[in-house]
Amino acid sequence: MRAFADIEQEAARRKGGAGALAHLLSAPAAATDLRRISDDRWLSEMTKCVFQAGFSWQVIENKWDAFEKAFDRFDIHRWMLMSDDDVDRLLAMPGIVANGPKIRSVGLNAAYLTALASAHGGVGAYFASWRPEDYGRNILALQAGGARLGGRTGQVFLRRMGVDTLVFSPDVVRALQREGVIDGMPKSARAFDALQSAIDAWRRESGRPLTQISQILAFSVDGS
Repeated sequence: MRAFADIEQEAARRKGGAGALAHLLSAPAAATDLRRISDDRWLSEMTKCVFQAGFSWQVIENKWDAFEKAFDRFDIHRWMLMSDDDVDRLLAMPGIVANGPKIRSVGLNAAYLTALASAHGGVGAYFASWRPEDYGRNILALQAGGARLGGRTGQVFLRRMGVDTLVFSPDVVRALQREGVIDGMPKSARAFDALQSAIDAWRRESGRPLTQISQILAFSVDGS
């Protein structure tokens, strides 16, 4: 595993220099901003990412107003009580995608988020409390507690909401393989431990958030 300065230099070379690379990087939201996001918006974005997984992202984006209407703007307390009648009604509703397992995931994820909100004083308060040194453990907890949030789905959701996140895009996985950190998409606790050790070292060295470490890793590979 190389020093992060070497990886960043490689990314800058591929993107036309340090200045050009800097313009491509984004920053995570502040904890105070995450706390302000209402609980329903977390369920909305989570649901959008679940429906976009394995499907055309733009098709789901184009239909999203219909999803918001169909799901009554994703009130978590309403949907934690999702019934079979709700599922049947939604499957027959025009304007949204009639995928039974993904529709049912809304109820499961509403229950998950309701539990988080109850324990932490709001969904945003929970995600605002995440520490980068616990990233691997937190991602595994998200995958275990939520529904259909494995692979990159949960990470894409977090990135969109502004949570400081490393996303296992194909380019990031390739970069991590190149650096000898992982063999492929992390799945086991052992792989996540190795990943956590690497990103902790790179974060201490560079002072960068996980979001930018992720982006720089992606930009450092061929074809990115």
